[in-house]
Amino acid sequence: MTGRHDSDRRRVIVAGGSIAGLFAGALLHRSGFAVDVFERSGEALASRGAGIVSHPELFDALAQAGAALDETVGVPVVGRITLKRDGTVLGEHALPQLMMSWDRLYRLLRDAFPDHCYHGGRVVEAFERDERGVRVRCTDGTSERADWLIGADGIRSTIRRQLLPELEPAYAGYVAWRGLIEERAMSAAARAVLGERLAFCLPAGEQMLGYPVPGADESVTSGGRRYNVVWYRPAAETTLLPQLLTGRDGRRYDLAIPPRQVTPEAAAALYADADALLAPCCAEVVRLTHEPFIQAIYDLTSPRLVFGRVVLIGDAAFVARPHAGMGVTKAALDALGLAGALGAPDPAAALLEWERRRLRYGRALVERARWLGSYLSEPAAPPEAWSASVKDLAATLMAETAISGWLRA
Repeated sequence: MTGRHDSDRRRVIVAGGSIAGLFAGALLHRSGFAVDVFERSGEALASRGAGIVSHPELFDALAQAGAALDETVGVPVVGRITLKRDGTVLGEHALPQLMMSWDRLYRLLRDAFPDHCYHGGRVVEAFERDERGVRVRCTDGTSERADWLIGADGIRSTIRRQLLPELEPAYAGYVAWRGLIEERAMSAAARAVLGERLAFCLPAGEQMLGYPVPGADESVTSGGRRYNVVWYRPAAETTLLPQLLTGRDGRRYDLAIPPRQVTPEAAAALYADADALLAPCCAEVVRLTHEPFIQAIYDLTSPRLVFGRVVLIGDAAFVARPHAGMGVTKAALDALGLAGALGAPDPAAALLEWERRRLRYGRALVERARWLGSYLSEPAAPPEAWSASVKDLAATLMAETAISGWLRA
């Protein structure tokens, strides 16, 4: 059963209950809309250890969504550092930021949205539109009407596929090995180098980075935190990628392979390569990632976002490679602007202006993230487009990765 709503309140159904969907749900709810969020998973969503670089725009959106922010929201870092293979410093860049965890962000938004309006295990499989609204059909055989349908159901969006069936995500040519470890498991030497910074290590044609995030109990103090590990590595689409995404159970996974399904052979090769290619403290944190998982990296650019009474936001609309560090912030800004447009005296006109602005932002973000990842290639060598030594490359990455302010929202 969906939540009860006053008959004079405009109703919105949000397909997808992750970050973009929760931002939309919370912001629209606080704007006076009757909102129901339908999430495919019947259980609380899990991040599998993703870290998030925060930005001022994200905190503004969280505050407007009603999230309860306090000092445990993230871990402050003082800047960036790049390490050579022998562990010496290649370069440093001062940039204070706050590092969050996906789990913490999800809980903040979930707590800001009414439980009775969030429906786990409810899957939107199709919809029909007319000038008065949308009829949504779910896989359980039920159907419901709403004034608006928001597609926030991710990179493989069912909503987008019905609207733009020809549009598919494009593989970038590399994967991200990810993991999360307890900071107390790290050696004192590794914590001294890595603990207060976003750290890079740059094997030829690859990129490993890491940074501290809040602990499982929301601790942000040294020793009680966790450390987020990401290693971008080329993987040919027709050969290595299928091997990496085939689990212990023999199943071929699509976008990512869960931690417990990574094969022992793939994990062993990762650890051996870490010892051979990374600075000692970086190799250490990779080895401490006892249950790594793999995420294939994709690009996606939608040509439209508004289709009458149906709207796309978040990864259902645009997917940018993680190097820009703006995925959740973009989702927040999508939802913030959408709530304003739907609440305007003339929503149709306001939506057209919202779409124009978000298309511009999304396209620019995808291009920026492509540029930041352009040297991740096979054969393993930075392309001439960078025209840079490794030291210059490190300086560019430290100054440009996961920053805000490069384009007005």
